[in-house]
Amino acid sequence: MEDNRSINKYISDSGYCSRREADRLLEAGKVTINSRVANKAERVPYGASVTVNGVLLDGAGQKVYLALFKPRGIVCTTDRREPLNIVDYINYPGRIFPIGRLDKDSEGLILLTSDGDIVNRILRATGQHEKEYLVTVDKPITPRFLQRMAEGVPILGQITLPCVIHQTGQHSFRLILVQGLNRQIRRMCEYLGYQVTHLRRVRIMNIRLGKMQPGHWRELSKKELDTLMATLAKSTDDISTNLDDEE
Repeated sequence: MEDNRSINKYISDSGYCSRREADRLLEAGKVTINSRVANKAERVPYGASVTVNGVLLDGAGQKVYLALFKPRGIVCTTDRREPLNIVDYINYPGRIFPIGRLDKDSEGLILLTSDGDIVNRILRATGQHEKEYLVTVDKPITPRFLQRMAEGVPILGQITLPCVIHQTGQHSFRLILVQGLNRQIRRMCEYLGYQVTHLRRVRIMNIRLGKMQPGHWRELSKKELDTLMATLAKSTDDISTNLDDEE
């Protein structure tokens, strides 16, 4: 029986990294099949031994999809040199990595996975993949502030996409974005003369934080995962990507 997967898909299925990163590793000569340096065009025969940077992979590894309530202070990086990195914090018994980022000073929902293929598909900036936030700022909110936030403001050399915003208190609002620019919400507020004092992400697409508490993580339910995959399957292949996803 032939495995017959492309080498980059085999690496992604193992949970080591995304296909895009696998291609970079292949170009750098860091991947071997049966002790021979592999190239990007190869497919993996059944029973072959594949290594990346000397690490033997299991291309048939079961994919993991987790939801975490990230507390403030935890950094969304897999770099073990960062003492507060999210991977060591969650301490999951298997290789996983976060889908996007959530600012160190922010808290709330973040997804982690061993499925390298799903990462870029979720992070597509114009894919209408909603993310919902509860935000508190340092002074009373005005109708003008709500209007400007909804219409879009100039940050990082571009105008932010229109978004949905509802005031929830004198200093607080609920915001739904379909974009993920670096520290986007904080930069939008700063442009309008406000400082964010608290930010919590409560939803990514159909996945909700619900009653989870800071530091708690759980596996996605079958219903959540089926809905997520169905939504991603409807996304077009020509959507540009934006990998910042940091509020």
